[in-house]
Amino acid sequence: MKTILSRDQESETPTNLPGGVLLDQLYVTPPQDLNTLLFSTDSGFHKEVADVHGTTELDLGQWKLDTSTESVKRVVTYIKSATKLIKAVKGTEDQTYLKADGKVFAVLASVSTPDVPYGRTFKTELLYCITPGPELPSGEQSSRLVISWRMNFLQSTMMKGMIENGARQGLKDSFDHFATLLSQNVKPVDSKDLGSNKDQVLASLQAEPQSDWKLAVQYFANFSVISTLFIGLYMLVHIWLAQPSTIQGLEFVGLDLPDSIGEFIVCGVLVLQGERVLGLISRFMQARAQNGSDHGVKAQGDGWLLTVALIEGSNIAAVDSSGFSDPYVVFTCNGKTRTSSIKFQKCNPTWNEIFEFDAMDEPPSVLDVEVYDFDGPFDEATSLGHAEINFVKTNISDLADLWVPLQGKLAQACQSKLHLRIFLNNTRGGNVANHFLTKMEKEVGKKITVRSPQTNSAFQKLFGLPPEEFLINDFTCHLKRKMPLQGRLFLSARIIGFHANLFGHKTKFFFLWEDIEDIQVVPPTLSSMGSPIVVMTLRQGRGMDARHGAKTQDEEGRLKFHFQSFVSFNVANRTIMALWKARSLSPEQKVQIVEEESDVKIQAEESGSFLGLDDVNLSEVYSAAHSVPTNFFTELFGGGELDRRVMEKAGCLNYSYTPWESEKGDVCVRQIYYRFDKRVSQYRGEVTSTQQKSRLSDRNGWLVQEVSTLHAVPLGDYFNLHVRYQIEDLPSTPKGCQVKVYFGVEWLKSTRHQKRITKNVLKNLQDRLKDTFSVVEKEFTR
Repeated sequence: MKTILSRDQESETPTNLPGGVLLDQLYVTPPQDLNTLLFSTDSGFHKEVADVHGTTELDLGQWKLDTSTESVKRVVTYIKSATKLIKAVKGTEDQTYLKADGKVFAVLASVSTPDVPYGRTFKTELLYCITPGPELPSGEQSSRLVISWRMNFLQSTMMKGMIENGARQGLKDSFDHFATLLSQNVKPVDSKDLGSNKDQVLASLQAEPQSDWKLAVQYFANFSVISTLFIGLYMLVHIWLAQPSTIQGLEFVGLDLPDSIGEFIVCGVLVLQGERVLGLISRFMQARAQNGSDHGVKAQGDGWLLTVALIEGSNIAAVDSSGFSDPYVVFTCNGKTRTSSIKFQKCNPTWNEIFEFDAMDEPPSVLDVEVYDFDGPFDEATSLGHAEINFVKTNISDLADLWVPLQGKLAQACQSKLHLRIFLNNTRGGNVANHFLTKMEKEVGKKITVRSPQTNSAFQKLFGLPPEEFLINDFTCHLKRKMPLQGRLFLSARIIGFHANLFGHKTKFFFLWEDIEDIQVVPPTLSSMGSPIVVMTLRQGRGMDARHGAKTQDEEGRLKFHFQSFVSFNVANRTIMALWKARSLSPEQKVQIVEEESDVKIQAEESGSFLGLDDVNLSEVYSAAHSVPTNFFTELFGGGELDRRVMEKAGCLNYSYTPWESEKGDVCVRQIYYRFDKRVSQYRGEVTSTQQKSRLSDRNGWLVQEVSTLHAVPLGDYFNLHVRYQIEDLPSTPKGCQVKVYFGVEWLKSTRHQKRITKNVLKNLQDRLKDTFSVVEKEFTR
């Protein structure tokens, strides 16, 4: 350490690796102490991290001086714990000090795991950079720790994209635990006691000075200009030394013909090159007029503030014969644009420019980024690549420092990337949700109630969304695909999300309100069991991440999503329409809505917190042998007279069902709807169920699984009921069958009445099973 302390006084601090930033945090401790905690062989922090990650056989090598490179290195080995996809494997981490001057410490770790699939084709590199932080109001020192990463591919492989995505998610989860443990050992700096991290990051950016004379020399130092000057000089010398005939030949520019073909060609080239040079001069002057026009312009207003720092570009495609381009970047968000300066003759330009968008009432969903090659204000600019920053699908903290790969033929061929730092915050603080709802109520004339913070937190966890989202309403609905998929629809200020857990198979997706082109209501039909269907049509090319949940896709490539709700349809439909119209319609259309529907009120229940994330555990609640053949007993679920007669005698009114439809192989699915008789439930609640039927794999019999949702009963939207019927032949009795029933409750929201509700539902189910199965036996003996 003493060796590198004396050597690294003048060396530069390494820049963040292009894969992205995993951790960027200030801590209340001097840099030297933080370096000791993280990289000292005697530190107990390594053992804590290993225990949390399940890592075994941790061996921290001693730091040694490599005389060939004059750097300090060590080797760390360990056994990574097994996952669902990969068995336990050995990891080797080569750590090297890149800088250590007593104030700044930078360690590069190269991690190799050759035993994982394709493990010999890549190494994961991590850069730990510790720098002094600002002095705290208490007078204590602080340190800033930034951990960035990248994938170093040693061999080309077709699995590159999959490897990078897997590594990104794994590293994010791993360093979330790392940050939690580190905060238990070292106190993080409270942002309230310090200026925002955004201000610190942006304050360090200095736009590259651009001298007009320097840029002019750089821009005009090309073949066209030099060749034109050379030819012009040659012609002047030739005129000076030649005979008068040459001078007469030059009168070609005055429409007099030259005396020879050679003079004709030389004069023609001179005129064409001169015209091109004049065009270059014109382009240069126009580009300089555009240079940095948006840089440094502060945002106006109060609300959602978007700040974008454009740092640099890498491998920008060249379209000029010179092998370079004149790139500039256009950012677009919510219809507003910001344009960077033009970098002349650059393939790896540096901007260090900051752009702010005027404050928005609602959080932005997407930031469009496009790189162009400047070719004059009236020429169609050539696109050098484009990208999309989706704030809904990306964690906001991950945008603080990232390299964005550009899309497009030119960009993908050159692997072009942009280095950005993006910050999105709200100047209104914690009143964002209330402000949005108040605004929507005024525009649409409806009353919406926000759910509890616990519901919102689970909603974010379920869909993996950033914390700016907030839940407005939820209700049970059906998603129409080949067969209706019973689940739950979630509505927030920016998205529509759907989640289902049916027979252990989880389905989830979401898309943006602004992606929706039209919403229509299809009147109820027999196939929909008397329930209207809401059809949402997305704009062309939008919502492709959610296409697995679409019912159809029309000839224009627009996805169509079908949703239906058997109860409270008006409330559900009006909530959807209110949110959509508040997001998408023009002011004139919104005024019309207010006039037409000012008397409509929508209220959502304010209780409970959403759960519904875990698999359902089923336990056996009924087992008995019946003197009824298996084939006859399964007619109870066949959709015939026995099915209807038994359900009606069990107190199920208005019983209706869809035909069994094959889902895959011998697995069939159908939907059921009925109401309880008053003797079954004093609330006369309604039930919607999805049943799945399949043959037992190793025995003669059937397996019927059912997921039911109760409506119009107290706390009915807090849970779903899962029932499994297992019906098989009895070997000893040819005309008998064994029936086993398993039961479980899927809790969607928490309540202190869980045990009471489970006990009540279970007793009701067991009584109904006995009555139902006795009716089946009587029907068989009739």
